Amino acid sequence: MLFLQQLVNALMLGSVYVTVAVAFTLTIGILNFLNFTIPTLFMLAGMLGWALSSWGLPFGLGGPIHWLPAIMLGILAAIIVSLIVERFTFRYLKTKYGDSTEHAIPLVSSLGFLLIVENLVRIAYGTEGRRFEGPDADLTLHVGGILVRVPQLVSLLITVLIVLGLTQLLKRSRIGRGLRAIAENPDAANVLGVDTAKIVPVVFMLTGVLCGLAGALFAVNYGEVSPMMGEDVGAKAIAGMVIGGLGSIWGAVLGGLVVGFLELMTVHFIGADTVQVVVWGALLLMLIVKPSGLLGHNSIGKGKL
Repeated sequence: MLFLQQLVNALMLGSVYVTVAVAFTLTIGILNFLNFTIPTLFMLAGMLGWALSSWGLPFGLGGPIHWLPAIMLGILAAIIVSLIVERFTFRYLKTKYGDSTEHAIPLVSSLGFLLIVENLVRIAYGTEGRRFEGPDADLTLHVGGILVRVPQLVSLLITVLIVLGLTQLLKRSRIGRGLRAIAENPDAANVLGVDTAKIVPVVFMLTGVLCGLAGALFAVNYGEVSPMMGEDVGAKAIAGMVIGGLGSIWGAVLGGLVVGFLELMTVHFIGADTVQVVVWGALLLMLIVKPSGLLGHNSIGKGKL
C-alpha cells in the first residue's frame, strides 16, 4: 500500500514537472533556444501569490488579499514578465542583430533576466522559504487506503487539459499552423506570410501561462514557496524534456512523469540525498543510449509540434 501511495505521489509531482517541461519544449521546439527565465516565471507566480496573500499590495496600497486572487495575480505577473523577456530577447535583438535565433544572444539575455528577477525577489522578501496559506479545509480524499489531496488532483487534471488544449491549438488553429511553420523554417514562414512579430509573442505568453500555473499549483499543493523554488523544478523539468525527447510536447509529458516517478521512488527506496544522482544519471544514460529521447526526433522542430 505504501508503494501505491508513492506511485500516486509521483504522478502528482510529475504533473508539475510536465507543465514546466512543456514550457521549455515550446521555446526550444519552435524558437530553438533554451529559455532560462522559465524557472523564474515559475518562482514568481508562487512568491507573488504568497506576498499578496500575506503582506498585501506593495507601498501600503492595500492589505492582504484572499489566496485565490493573489495566486491569479501571480500568474498574471508571470505572463507579463515573459512578454517583457520576448520584447528584449527576441524583438529588439532581432531588429538589431538580424535573426537572433541563430545566436546565443537570446539565451544569455534570458539568463540575465533570470538573475535580475530572482535577486529582486530575494531583496524584497529574503531568501528563506515561506509558508503559503492555501485552502483552510482538509481537502484529502481516501481512495482504497490511498490518500489523494484534492489540490493535487486538480493540478493533474489542469495539466492534462493544458497539454490537450495546446496540442489542439498547434494542430488546428491558424496560430498553431504559424508556430509550426516557424519551427520548420523561420525564413520560409516569413516568405509564406507568417507574421513572426505577432506569432512569436504567443510562444512567450503560453510560456508565462504554463509556468505561472505550475508555480501557483505547486504553492497550493505543497504549501511552501521560496525565491529558489524554480531552480530545482526547472532543472528537473529540463531533465524530463531531454528524457522525453527535445521538441516533443508528448515527450515532455512522458519525461516529466518519468522524473517524478524516479524522484519519489528514489526517496522511498534509497533516500532524498541521492535524488539528483538518480535523475541526472538517468538523463546521461538516455543521452548515451537514445540521444533523441523516448519520443523525440532527430531534428528539432520537424513534425513534432
